[in-house]
Amino acid sequence: MTYSGHVETGGEAISRRVSLAGGAVVEIRKLSVGSLDNNVYLLLDEQSGRGMLIDAAADADRILAEVRDHDLAGIVTTHGHRDHWQALAQVAQATGAPTWLHPADSDQVPMVTTNAAEDGERIAFGSAEVTVMHTPGHTEGSICLLLEGVTATDDAGRYQLFSGDTLFPGGPGKTRTPEAFRQVMASLEQRIFGLPDETWVYPGHGDDTTLGTERPHLPEWRARGW
Repeated sequence: MTYSGHVETGGEAISRRVSLAGGAVVEIRKLSVGSLDNNVYLLLDEQSGRGMLIDAAADADRILAEVRDHDLAGIVTTHGHRDHWQALAQVAQATGAPTWLHPADSDQVPMVTTNAAEDGERIAFGSAEVTVMHTPGHTEGSICLLLEGVTATDDAGRYQLFSGDTLFPGGPGKTRTPEAFRQVMASLEQRIFGLPDETWVYPGHGDDTTLGTERPHLPEWRARGW
């Protein structure tokens, strides 16, 4: 079945497989939880069985059911807004997995994470890894995670970007001040859109997109101011 990028809240996870340099294969699973349709991503290195969870957003039992047969190398929170970490403490305690959060958002999450998700840090799970990109604007500590692949089983590009609430189909996530909007646009224009058009984007809510689909709309986003 071709990966669609669309999931229903509380429904089944969907997945795709991406091959990395050196022969590793990563399965990317996507599921939606909670009243705000938060996406949760489980990345699995097929050789070792080790995984990485992105945003333990809500419904800990549902997330734990998805990860129960796998050894979690880590749980990464893309930013400090409550809807992205409501299940974090319970999932971390149940799995014993270390946790990552950018220090600028540490005051928004009521638990001490074990690692700082600093810009440029590489977080490994088995023979695979993601690279942290600090993309402030939606929050000061917002990050994206970049998985660089080689080939995929369907139409995924070389780069897989887990964008949190920094980028959605149709524009950046909500900002509260003109300065924060300028900041998120700088993160997008100077960092994210430096990646190629075929980069596949997995957002914190809703359906997937690609940078090529969104790039032509950058001027209108800047003009509308949100």
